Amino acid sequence: MERQPAVYILASYRNGTINIGVTSDLLARIIQHRAGSFGGFTTLYDVKRLVWFEMAATMEGAIGREKQLKNWRRAWKLDLIEAVNPTWRDLAEDWGFAPLPQPSSRA
Repeated sequence: MERQPAVYILASYRNGTINIGVTSDLLARIIQHRAGSFGGFTTLYDVKRLVWFEMAATMEGAIGREKQLKNWRRAWKLDLIEAVNPTWRDLAEDWGFAPLPQPSSRA
């Protein structure tokens, strides 16, 4: 995958904790999240599944979209995910990432 600005949503599991982020290199950012490089929120809540992303023409456009999505109601964010990924499949697996363990007590 070529470097290009992107907005993305990670989730802990279906309908679980979500995190919206922006990056200039989505593949590298997913590697960082999977490795727990950032600590903090995404590590604490095990938010590692890539469930939605959108490429942008410019970093400014990606940042603007990230801000827009962060201001949305949670229900709108879930609708956005389910419009393109109704099963909340980990899209990073399409790039060769190993499947993450399924949560034991959540669906």
